[in-house]
Amino acid sequence: MELQLHNSSTTVAVSDAVFGVEYNRALVHQIVTAYQAGGRAGTKKQKTKGEVRGGGKKPWKQKGTGQARAGSIRSPLWRGGGVTHAAVPRDFSQKVNRKMYRGAIRSIVSELARSGNLLVTDAFAVEAGKTKSLVQKLTTLGHSDVLIVSESIDQNLYLSARNLHKVGLCDVAALDPVTLLAHDKVVITTDAVKKLEAWLS
Repeated sequence: MELQLHNSSTTVAVSDAVFGVEYNRALVHQIVTAYQAGGRAGTKKQKTKGEVRGGGKKPWKQKGTGQARAGSIRSPLWRGGGVTHAAVPRDFSQKVNRKMYRGAIRSIVSELARSGNLLVTDAFAVEAGKTKSLVQKLTTLGHSDVLIVSESIDQNLYLSARNLHKVGLCDVAALDPVTLLAHDKVVITTDAVKKLEAWLS
């Protein structure tokens, strides 16, 4: 198949196996969920009755005081006591096969190409590392919520994009399913298309 360059009659030949596959919603959902789960810190920790400092001695004798029996001042029922079913550090990551991960990326980029949300350009650069320069360039494209994918990160482009919360910038090696789905449009250079095709083939 062929992808047409944005605002041009020129086309770029690409593989149907990468940019022409059917959208697999279940696979994309599974991979996105696993990717987000892998980003969780999982460092939440609370102390149980046995971990709270103190409480080693029985506060009063079992019988004869008229008070309810108690074995420790660090009981979960007491102020300053431990937590019942306390949270412990855990690993939220899920196992994802390499073929499944690449299959999800292929599915996403194919759907972007089909829906017209994948804009291919010969090159994408700004003259100076100023936010204003990139805003003007995006205005000519007619889009503000975009992900810019290039073969390598240009310093000026990085400096001009980092202060725009609706503009993402990454190279092909840093692409992930969540970033691809987070923006309305994806602007990708022809060099990045070839590199992406080589990675996913």
